[in-house]
Amino acid sequence: MLLTGLLLLTCSSTSSRTQNRDARSLLAWLPVSLTNQEGETAQLFPIEQRGKWGYINSTGRVVIRPRFNFAAGFSDGLALVQIGDKYGYIDRTGKFVIQARYLIAEGFSEGLASVWIQTNESIKYGFIDRGGKVVIRPQFDTADKFHEGFASVKVGRKWGFMNTTGRMVVPAKYDAAAGFFEGLGLIIINNKTGFVDKAGEVVIDPQFDLAMWFKGGLAPVKIGERWGFIDKRGKTAIRPQFDMALLFSEGLAPVMINRKWGYVDETGKFVISPQFRWARDFSEGLATVNVNGKWGYIDKSGTVVIEPQFEEAGNFNDGLALVMTKSGRGYINKGGKWIWNPTDC
Repeated sequence: MLLTGLLLLTCSSTSSRTQNRDARSLLAWLPVSLTNQEGETAQLFPIEQRGKWGYINSTGRVVIRPRFNFAAGFSDGLALVQIGDKYGYIDRTGKFVIQARYLIAEGFSEGLASVWIQTNESIKYGFIDRGGKVVIRPQFDTADKFHEGFASVKVGRKWGFMNTTGRMVVPAKYDAAAGFFEGLGLIIINNKTGFVDKAGEVVIDPQFDLAMWFKGGLAPVKIGERWGFIDKRGKTAIRPQFDMALLFSEGLAPVMINRKWGYVDETGKFVISPQFRWARDFSEGLATVNVNGKWGYIDKSGTVVIEPQFEEAGNFNDGLALVMTKSGRGYINKGGKWIWNPTDC
């Protein structure tokens, strides 16, 4: 679930999403890591050298030489890359499978990718398959990735959900919509957040000031000034008591109380006491935490296993994590050893 870090740590280049995506105001504050909950096995990791992007493997060996203006992580076996001002898709050998011809494009998810396509009237988002064929005609003002068979799309000023055949299962009538997780999709209307099921039925009425997706059967919600967690029936599972709360991962959720972050279990009990300036979710048994302005890693007992020393740090994925020092970006393994030394942005 990171190349979270790729977005968090990018310097000279930014993805087409961050350059052009409607922030959807109330959703814009969500950590980048929450927007890519299900990543595939990475195997290859994007790097930047002297202004060009390529890929290394998990040992740090360059397997696709840096030659792109930007490169994202692989998904569905293809990676989004930029040549000049256009985006296309390569396979794991570095060969273009879909030529760079799109001004804006997303990575593949569930066999489909959203791209900007010129129509007779304007430029709209449509979806292509892994062969580059347009399978859902361009008709959307914004379109997100598919997850659990659905993608949130914007038509005019309203949002809804579409399935992989292009059918609008949840009509575009909400102020915002974002992602299905564990069978429920998040919606916002009149500044209140709720959830719909895959039949388009509202199963948890919009009533929360803010909310995130379900993970492990629980979702963080904000009521007034406090955060707690609800179950899939919309019932309170952990009473609102936190200054902020993030998603559960590997049985623990980062929460903030009295301006310090710690971790609670699914009963709301603190397993790791509040002590960090900031904390993020667990991945592969480790979580990033901030101490005195530097990022490091802890295990599930709260023990620091990689000392806080980084300007930024992403989740581990396939045994590597993307981190930033004052010298640039690089990859470390779970022992804190450099696999790819920091390179200037």
